[in-house]
Amino acid sequence: MPRVARQCFVGASWHRGLVRTAYRCRAYPDEAQQAVLNRTFGCVRVVWNRTLAGRQRRWRQDHQGTTYAETDAGLTALKKDPQLAWLNEVSCVPLQQALRHQHQAFRAFFAKRARYPRFKNRRSRQSAHYTRSAFTMRGGQLRLAKTPGPLALAWSWPAVDLAALSPTMVIISREPDGRWYVTLAVDAQPPQPLPAAGRAVGVDLGVRDFAVTSDGDRVANPRHLERKARSLARYQRRLARCQDLIAIEDLAVKNMVRSRRLARAIGDCGWGEFRRQLQYKCERAGRQLVVTGRWFPSTKMCSACGFVLADLSLSARAWRCPSCRVLHDRDLNAAKNILAAGLAAARGNPGDACGADVRHQETPPVQSAVKQEPRLARAGIPILQGGE
Repeated sequence: MPRVARQCFVGASWHRGLVRTAYRCRAYPDEAQQAVLNRTFGCVRVVWNRTLAGRQRRWRQDHQGTTYAETDAGLTALKKDPQLAWLNEVSCVPLQQALRHQHQAFRAFFAKRARYPRFKNRRSRQSAHYTRSAFTMRGGQLRLAKTPGPLALAWSWPAVDLAALSPTMVIISREPDGRWYVTLAVDAQPPQPLPAAGRAVGVDLGVRDFAVTSDGDRVANPRHLERKARSLARYQRRLARCQDLIAIEDLAVKNMVRSRRLARAIGDCGWGEFRRQLQYKCERAGRQLVVTGRWFPSTKMCSACGFVLADLSLSARAWRCPSCRVLHDRDLNAAKNILAAGLAAARGNPGDACGADVRHQETPPVQSAVKQEPRLARAGIPILQGGE
């Protein structure tokens, strides 16, 4: 089986006397397609959250429910709002489907089959549902409404002709790890039953043997978890330490360009634009951006023991710590300290937010830098906070 096939699945259910089969496989949209799909995800999220907030507000104020027709009228009003004009830039079908799914979610909740619908956020799994009016499938090429070009797929069922499929619905999703998937829902006639075998069999499931049939056949228990438990524990510990986090300095660029000697060089670097782009990219990719305090001594602090130099000239590209005798590259040492301060802030330790007393090694810090840092690092993106 090809490697990509292990990342696909086939599911089936009964729908109006037909068998609905779902094929889920990897998708590889190009940059232009990703831009459109990410915009669509954002619009779906806004429609869902605003509609859900409106339902809750109406119930609190008037103790009245909201029908699907009323939510549909509300979507029309949202699209006419000048501040939400960008809702018209994407296909309207995923937005309508979001309303239908929310209506079904409330019906399932009142029937006690599901929990209360929750608000969507940009860091979780994103998806958009397209019905037949919003996509075409010709010659095995999938094209979505308002999305340029055909969508590249990794098809892993040689026995199924992709060009012969006639999907009733297409679901595009993006997982939190950044991988893209497409699900093709196909309605088909139920398969013909197999001919009678003229025999019966009993199956007993157990632990020592996974299955024992009445004919005497035994299927050994593969014990996958037992064989992989040690590796699983190691990978879980590694995953628990992972954070999708980027830490940077809060540089006073406007003040720094006032220097006649450095103004041109600093302006040529474009630090301000880099930070703005980084904030934008982190928000779009679901990553956390932590900005350290402007007066954080990242360059003069030893990343090994925490010792802080009284002075360090700009011409010194390397220095040796007087306390632990570790030789530091000026910029690499600063980057390590910024990362340590960002991780401390992300963990919610305000006392460590400035990066002081963070032990990169087993050597205890010689000198605390808490009093030298009046401003704490602040977690999150300073400008773009919250939102839909």
